[in-house]
Amino acid sequence: MNLKIEKKNEIVIIYVKEERLDAHNSGDLKTEMQRLFEEGSKNILVDLHDVRFIDSSGLGALVSGFKNAISHHGNLKLSTLQTQVKSMFELTRLHRVFEIYTSTSEALDNF
Repeated sequence: MNLKIEKKNEIVIIYVKEERLDAHNSGDLKTEMQRLFEEGSKNILVDLHDVRFIDSSGLGALVSGFKNAISHHGNLKLSTLQTQVKSMFELTRLHRVFEIYTSTSEALDNF
């Protein structure tokens, strides 16, 4: 999976550089988030700007990251969801669980 990781202050930004977040690659994102929390990161922002499709495995990886954040007394937020991806969050009602921002800068301002 193509991920770009950047750190701004105490926030780790994971840019998912894939068009699809599905069963084939979501495990990599899940593993990376878990590693970051275990290494002491407290605040993670996942930028989904390039993701045009997400399936249940992709959603599951993000939910797993969210649970990891809670268990490590941290935060996991999402930004820049494409319309189809945002629809999946609304359909599954996960938009009520995650803090979702329209831009990365807006998300960074709300940590």
